[in-house]
Amino acid sequence: MEDTLTCCGEAQNKRGGWISFPFTIGSTAGISVASAGIIGNLIVYLIREFNIKSIDAAQVANVANGSSSLFPIVAAIMADSFFGSFPVALVSSCVSFLGTVIIVLTTIIKSLKPDPCNNTGPNLCNPPSKFQHAVLYGGITLCAIGFGGARFTTASLGANQFNEAKHQDVFFNWFFLTWYITSIASFTGIFYVQDNVSWAWGFGICSAGNFIGLVIFLLGYRFYRPDNPKGSAFLDLARVLVASIRKWKSQLSSANKHYYSDHDGILTVQLPAATPGKRLRFFNRAALITDGDLQSDGSIEKPWRLCTVQQVEDFKAIIGILPLWSTSIFLSTPIGIQGSMTVLQALAMDRQIGPHFKFPAGSITVIPLISTSIFLTFLDRVVWPAWQKLNGNSPTTLQRIGVGHVFNVLGIAVSALVESKRLKMVHSDPSVAMSILWLFPQLVLVGIGESFHFPAQVAFYYQQLPQSLRSTSTAMISMILGISYYLSTALIDQVRRSTNWLPADINQGRLDNFYWMFVLVGGINFVYYLVCSTLYKHTKV
Repeated sequence: MEDTLTCCGEAQNKRGGWISFPFTIGSTAGISVASAGIIGNLIVYLIREFNIKSIDAAQVANVANGSSSLFPIVAAIMADSFFGSFPVALVSSCVSFLGTVIIVLTTIIKSLKPDPCNNTGPNLCNPPSKFQHAVLYGGITLCAIGFGGARFTTASLGANQFNEAKHQDVFFNWFFLTWYITSIASFTGIFYVQDNVSWAWGFGICSAGNFIGLVIFLLGYRFYRPDNPKGSAFLDLARVLVASIRKWKSQLSSANKHYYSDHDGILTVQLPAATPGKRLRFFNRAALITDGDLQSDGSIEKPWRLCTVQQVEDFKAIIGILPLWSTSIFLSTPIGIQGSMTVLQALAMDRQIGPHFKFPAGSITVIPLISTSIFLTFLDRVVWPAWQKLNGNSPTTLQRIGVGHVFNVLGIAVSALVESKRLKMVHSDPSVAMSILWLFPQLVLVGIGESFHFPAQVAFYYQQLPQSLRSTSTAMISMILGISYYLSTALIDQVRRSTNWLPADINQGRLDNFYWMFVLVGGINFVYYLVCSTLYKHTKV
């Protein structure tokens, strides 16, 4: 069935397909502007306006970023199991908007933040009160939960409007392109307003963006094709695990009649069952019918002892995808490492570009976003159509992810080489600083890598996991980011304790060795990925 408007009724004419595209993408743009503008500059706001120490401010920002990346899994479970994508995305957008309003209020109501630091008084900086802490952290919590819940649930709703994988791929490319472009706008324009105009105006723009995105999302309601939840899919998966363990001594059968298929509420007999696949055969026991498993009408007597063949196959699909999923963790961790370390490098370099412009150190993170945005467009409009003409088909998602691995390792290797050169310059003549422009190539390479692997990962999980878990499949990439973000923080702490590579002054350390360590880790992870992708058997769901 094509993703175009049908002529089989007015209701169908207005639901699904590309007619819903502007609304999901518009909503994504609004949420992304708000998220990047608030979470992205949170550390600076906490230090300057709430007199919070730098390490504590970084910890708060870490929790906010981690929560914003991990909460999509919770939202996806709620969407898949109970409410559907639209209600969860709507509620999440409302929650994030409420959080942005609270953050704006902390900038304009004096009683909601401490007095500015006084350089001459006995108390140089008064910390925020318990009430001020509560209001601030309440707003941050609502923002993190709302941004995390809305982002990928909206992506799932948008992808659900299409039936063909090629159209879903195009949607995900545009989803991430929108995400990156609006983040770039926040990291540059909104950050400038926050630093040079006022925090109230800067956060106010973020709140307005969230509200506009929410309005656009609601305007598209009549055009969305609903995705009704099919019960608690994760509870079904847990039942498969428990049932297979409880029957671990049972002998498997090759006959269809010995396995349970879904029970039709209209008929009083069990529907014909298919034999579970041979892969991961241990879990086939969950669908094996034994004495006492069925009631007289053919329905399940003991839900934690008997599951359907489809539930077993869904569970095995998730187990089968976990090795590939694990490779993405050490694909994303070096990106997080590079992002934080590059800011430190920028602070120690010559940031003057031309006679009148000094590049902000924190804005260095916009370079990979720009690179990804440009190359996503180039891939979508030039590379993939040319590939299609030459080869008759598009590159697979696994091939695109593999290319992303290569660019990622190359980017970290260039980081190591540049840092090694920078340290040699510092040690030979401390008065001469390397230009910040030397950091651009490594960030561009990592950005190109993201344009390959990031949308491809989301599309891969969406297409390969069971239909009942599609919202969860798109949120898996966000879970990877959350885990990688926390893992990168833990690794930095561990390296600081066990080596002298990362002192307070990186000019006295060996950050280049730290980068080389991740080049090695990335290379090993790439080999692991090649093995997993070669052995992986695609599932048609």
